[in-house]
Amino acid sequence: MSAAPAVQDEPYRPQLNVRLMCPECRVMPPDIVERFSEGDMVCGSCGLVLGDRIVDTRSEWRTFSNDDQGNDDPSRVGDGGDQLLANTLETVIGPSMSPNRELHRLQNKPKGRNDLQGAFGKISQMCETFSLPKMVQDSAKEAYKVVHDDRKLKGKRSQESIMAASIFIGCRHSGVGRTFKEISSLTNVSEKEIGRTLQVMKKLLINNTSYSSSSSKSQTNAEDLLHRFCSHLGLPGHVTKAAEHIALRVKEEGTLAGRSPTSIAAATIYLASNLFQQCLSLSMIASKTGVSEGTIKTSYKYLWEARDKLVDKSWNLPH
Repeated sequence: MSAAPAVQDEPYRPQLNVRLMCPECRVMPPDIVERFSEGDMVCGSCGLVLGDRIVDTRSEWRTFSNDDQGNDDPSRVGDGGDQLLANTLETVIGPSMSPNRELHRLQNKPKGRNDLQGAFGKISQMCETFSLPKMVQDSAKEAYKVVHDDRKLKGKRSQESIMAASIFIGCRHSGVGRTFKEISSLTNVSEKEIGRTLQVMKKLLINNTSYSSSSSKSQTNAEDLLHRFCSHLGLPGHVTKAAEHIALRVKEEGTLAGRSPTSIAAATIYLASNLFQQCLSLSMIASKTGVSEGTIKTSYKYLWEARDKLVDKSWNLPH
């Protein structure tokens, strides 16, 4: 007799023919309803609960973009949390249904967080209007929150002046040079009011250990403003580099000690443009830098007298 053939084990395959059936009504095909809102699986015929704590496997895509018409931005999560706002992820009760109106009123009664969110929105809007980077926005919001939580300026300074000073501090700590006049034109707050608020805020921020930007750059230099001013004036690259070199030498030599960085930047640009015969008028420089023509003239005289110490000998200056 020949040996029986060896039985080969079949590979494992999932059993797809298993059906869930209601043990009470035994309807075939079964009418099973998944109630994801309750987490239950029930029989649609008799209502018997066949399973609980089921997981919703359907798509959770939602759109959180401002304009979702033709430009959808789907996301599986909600809006990003803000580290400067406590309890960002929370349940919001809407006022539409009458039973919820009292709960909605109680939820929105503490206005502190809502005021902070509104101020953050205004700061972001102003910074975006002025084309300031996000690092400036974050630093400005951080400074504003310190002052808001301290409450020493409440009732003493307007919210607009605190926001303007916060943006100025954010620019300074981020190395983005902006003048008082530029911040004033952006926020519609006077330069004098911004300066007064800034002096008080600086003391609060120095004494506050949670303000991480307090150890950053604390003063705007002329070289921080030069590149932007030269760009607005349409000066070529070699003139811009020459102006930056002169500004650094002015700082080392102390030629214009005691003058504002804006005045130093304007006078430096005027000297560099004259050295390279760019034919820029005083009125043009004054309009772009916000410095009066008389101030530029006075500072320029000191620079011209000390030009041998400020100008690099290797420059190929036109005669």
